[in-house]
Amino acid sequence: MPNSTAYEEERINFWDKRSNLDPACIFLPETADAVADGVAIFHKEKAQFAVRGGGHMNYPGSNSVDGGVLVGLNGLTDIKVNTNQSRIEVGPGNKWVDVYESLAPSGHYTIGGRLKTIGVPGLSLIGGVGYFLNKYGFTMDNVVNYDVVLGNGTQVVANETSNPGLFWALKGGGSNFGIVTKFVFKTYHIPQVSSTYQIFDDSQAHDFIRAACSMILSEDGAVGAGAVININYNVTTKKATPQVFGLEESTTSPPPRFNSFSSLPAVSRRNAVMRPVDWHSQMETPNQMFRVQFGHHTIKPDAEQLIYIYDQWIAAIEEVAEIPGIWPTFILNFAPKSGAAVAKRNGVGNTFGLDDKQSYIWWQFTTSWANEEDDLRVTAWHQHQLKRLHEMNKQKGLASDFLYMGDSGEWQDSISTYGDRNIQKMRKIRDLYDPDLTFTKLNWGGFKLGY
Repeated sequence: MPNSTAYEEERINFWDKRSNLDPACIFLPETADAVADGVAIFHKEKAQFAVRGGGHMNYPGSNSVDGGVLVGLNGLTDIKVNTNQSRIEVGPGNKWVDVYESLAPSGHYTIGGRLKTIGVPGLSLIGGVGYFLNKYGFTMDNVVNYDVVLGNGTQVVANETSNPGLFWALKGGGSNFGIVTKFVFKTYHIPQVSSTYQIFDDSQAHDFIRAACSMILSEDGAVGAGAVININYNVTTKKATPQVFGLEESTTSPPPRFNSFSSLPAVSRRNAVMRPVDWHSQMETPNQMFRVQFGHHTIKPDAEQLIYIYDQWIAAIEEVAEIPGIWPTFILNFAPKSGAAVAKRNGVGNTFGLDDKQSYIWWQFTTSWANEEDDLRVTAWHQHQLKRLHEMNKQKGLASDFLYMGDSGEWQDSISTYGDRNIQKMRKIRDLYDPDLTFTKLNWGGFKLGY
């Protein structure tokens, strides 16, 4: 309850400081039955509630609530690997590093989060970009079973044969259908990976962007490979730092799929062959360091247009450079056609409706800053830059409307970009499994399907 140490610890147990709200109370269930009992009460009493998994979605109300009940899933941390290591059952209180540690002794791996402290449930329900998306698809494409608490508190399983409609809808549908109390993921025997960590000088930024486009344009999905690709800008030194953190499903070092980056002069370059868990354990993202705004759009891999976007972003940073703690980052996430094709051929599909004939890049601005009094100014600036540059891309015929929920800002209606057919199908499934709209009207958080 409020005014207790335990309450305060949980109230701010989020990555982004903007997510810190003031729930009336905090409920920490340790079993699926307890989750179900709680949801049944919320349903009966028409109580507002929010659900927190890993706490990494970063806008106010995305995973907490003012005045309602915050449900923290921290206590549901069971993990079980099946006998032949081909499946792993995971409770929603786990972070991805917990999953990788459980699989490491047998040399297995699953397609989950790239960073150590990302939570399992949020990433899995919004899609999930992993290092090997190009070969194995999104995280959601690798879920074979969900245990779900529905809006009236009943519990069901969803898989290809039981509740198959719900099974499909949970693949990218976010928080619109229920609370998942257990995921079952496919695993793959990948005992070692080839890693690369490369940092470049400001003068290499344009060639760095060209290298990223070259990598995705040559993608065929034969070898799992992917990266965190970003450019940080220091407003004090007025210098940018391009960097790539990449993994390849091989034991060749340096990893060949990253040749377009490795051919550039680097400030620092480290290549190594290691267990996947050892790589992930280094990828720390501590809680409560900043206030953060995300936002992104989709573009065909056109290097010169992305360089133009980058240059425009650099110039615009001067408008907010004096704001305390300002830390702008330009991010390139790959959406390769080979990854989209996984859902086309697996017999299940997903809610995204992505084109498997065209690869895209999700270009993203992430802005961090220190103080609440600067929220309105920073978020307005951030949103303006994204919108105006996206409009330019549209005029040139390079943009796609698709928005990935995990990189979207709170003003971006990601579900509306899934295509009319998928949206109508999702609403029919939602109305079947949650006819009272508990997860639409009572549940704060995530991006909603609407009526």
